[in-house]
Parts: sequence; C-alpha cells; structure tokens
Amino acid sequence: MAKKKHKKTLVEQILYKADIAHIGMEINALEGEKPDNVLEDDIYKTLALIGNNTGPVIGIIPITQHLSYKKLATASGNKKVAMIPLKDLQKTTGYIHGANNPVGIWQTKKFPIFIDTIAQDKEFMIVSAGEVGKSIQINPQELANFVNAEFADLIE
Repeated sequence: MAKKKHKKTLVEQILYKADIAHIGMEINALEGEKPDNVLEDDIYKTLALIGNNTGPVIGIIPITQHLSYKKLATASGNKKVAMIPLKDLQKTTGYIHGANNPVGIWQTKKFPIFIDTIAQDKEFMIVSAGEVGKSIQINPQELANFVNAEFADLIE
C-alpha cells in the first residue's frame, strides 16, 4: 500500500523556501491528538492578544501551561493585554482558532511575537502549521530568528 503524501501547508512552503529546517506533522492539539513519541510539553500554542499600546501581540507557550497576561504585557511594552475575541480572530490574524501560527502571522501582519523562555532549552518545539490538524516541528531559536520573536517569561 502506498504511503499517503504529506501536502505542505503555506507555512511549510514559506519555511522550505527560506531553507529553514522543519518537519511537517499531523497533530490536532485541540482534540488532544498527538503521536506517541511527542510529549505534550513539546507542543506550543500561538495565542493572539491585543495590547493597549501596541495593538495585536502574539504569545507562544506550551499547551500544558497558562499565559500570564501581566508578563506578556510587560514584555511587549503594554500596560495590559487581552485575548482577541474569537469573532475577531480571523480578520485580525488571518487564521481561525487552532490554526494561528507565528510564521504566517509574521509574514502577513508583522505583529510582535514573544516565545516563552522555556523553549530556549529545547532542541525543538511544535507549533501550528496554519491549518487545524497540521503542525511543524522546528528549532525554537531558528523560529525566533525567522519571525523576529523575543524570548520572555510568559507563563504563570
């Protein structure tokens, strides 16, 4: 039986063109689906918020953790931040809930992006590839360099 070919998402195509090492994966973290060899701590969620000074700001943290709004506000130069309402998410970031990803958001919107410092010690992290059920495994520092992200303490 022939192996099903993995169709690259736009995010994967962008990374491929930029010659950034990554691995495309089928993971639906919203449904709790993950391969056996992947730890939950390796999967990161891309959260879209609005800052009172900067406007939209992106925070990336492990799916097992909770975002500290206060820490993200401080890191991003805001007094306070709040989640973007679900009804406004797609028109703000270009992605639906569960598909927000740092690569696509940076390519189209240039919003400030912050990755929790816990990722700096990891060989790889897994983030959405721009479609629900699709993810990429990538080196955190390479991702940060590509999307102009800063590392900051973001979790409660």
